Amino acid sequence: MLSMVGLIGALALLIVLTLRGVNLFISAPLCALLVALSSQIAVFPVADQPAFISSYMAGFSGFVQAWFFMFLLGSLFGKFMEDTGSADAIAHYIVSKLGMKYAVLAVVLACALLTYGGVSVFIVAFSVFPMALSLFKDANLPRRFIPATLAFGSVTFTMTSAGSPEIQNWIPIKYLGTSPYAAWQESLVVAIFMAVLGYFLLMRMIRKAQQNGEVFEARDDDPVESKRRLPHPVTGLIPLIVVLTLSFTLHEALQQSALIVALLGGVLSILVCNFKHFVNLQQAINLGTTGALVAIGNTAAVVGFGAVAKVTPAFGEAVALMTQIPGNELLGAAIAVSVIAGLTGSASGGQAIALPLVAPHYMDLGVNNSELHRVVAISSGAIDTLPHNGYVVTTVRAICKETHQAAYWPLAMLTVVVPLLGLGVVLGLFILF
Repeated sequence: MLSMVGLIGALALLIVLTLRGVNLFISAPLCALLVALSSQIAVFPVADQPAFISSYMAGFSGFVQAWFFMFLLGSLFGKFMEDTGSADAIAHYIVSKLGMKYAVLAVVLACALLTYGGVSVFIVAFSVFPMALSLFKDANLPRRFIPATLAFGSVTFTMTSAGSPEIQNWIPIKYLGTSPYAAWQESLVVAIFMAVLGYFLLMRMIRKAQQNGEVFEARDDDPVESKRRLPHPVTGLIPLIVVLTLSFTLHEALQQSALIVALLGGVLSILVCNFKHFVNLQQAINLGTTGALVAIGNTAAVVGFGAVAKVTPAFGEAVALMTQIPGNELLGAAIAVSVIAGLTGSASGGQAIALPLVAPHYMDLGVNNSELHRVVAISSGAIDTLPHNGYVVTTVRAICKETHQAAYWPLAMLTVVVPLLGLGVVLGLFILF
């Protein structure tokens, strides 16, 4: 009982501290320590027993080990796009052809294209942010909506859809024997539903903010826009196309490592295409590497919290309870995966923990494995984006340099409410038809 109270209380405290802007290098380990103490887990390593320090650092270092090069190359890619003016060139071209009113749509489509091309959602935010900043500035839109726009294009109608090369669509294959295109007809309906509804809500929120007098507010650390000659938009698009092409073509052969090759290709293509347009290459490298360390550190700090939570008795009880929900099997699976993803702050983490238990149980009951695949994928991308989620923290704080108070609630509307409604749609399709 104490373990469960400690787990829920520490999670709630972490969410509150995150919303209040407390440094995650302090709040995440502090809340993880509370989880450990309430579950009578030793603080320091003792023999082969789980301990707070070893569990936390295993999660922290494991994430850094798995993602360091992707974060580094992704940050450099974004910073190079910014410093060469490539992002500005693309933004100005889009505005000149489509008009200011389609600035938000351009950002959403850019994120969607890269995500469906296999680029990690973390790296999509790094890559598209410079262009988003330019577009929002040209259109005079409140910049606090940039994180929501990036997230909407990345982690809603693309990440968990049929055919997506993102890990959230591939994990179920191992346990269910399906394909990435499982239940593609229903998935297409849900993707269209989420895309249309999400874009409508996003534009409505932005228009309401504008009516309240909100405009784009420049900051001292924003890229300095000068009268310099920008590169041709095509040379700005080439690096994005290189990343997309390499990621898509190499994904099946190299899996996650394909992203390293793709981002390296993107960075090199910027150097080749737009080297003469760099304002300060050395400074761009320094800022890019520093940004990567901050971003991966913030995310790893939250992953460490999840690693401690997973070794507690309360977490095991919660998983067992969630996977034994009575009633419709697909609804039970959706609830189980959603709650576990929320507890861990990770869509892929929620799947990896729940599927070994959910898959055999529901398949033995005769549940269609393709339907189960799609429900698990979509449900994992709903309440996983609570304030402490690693992607949310990285995008809001490290990349966009916003506060949770200003930027999280629009993001939550698009990445929690819209996917939950999409989950309801797909469940309705499977149950009724």
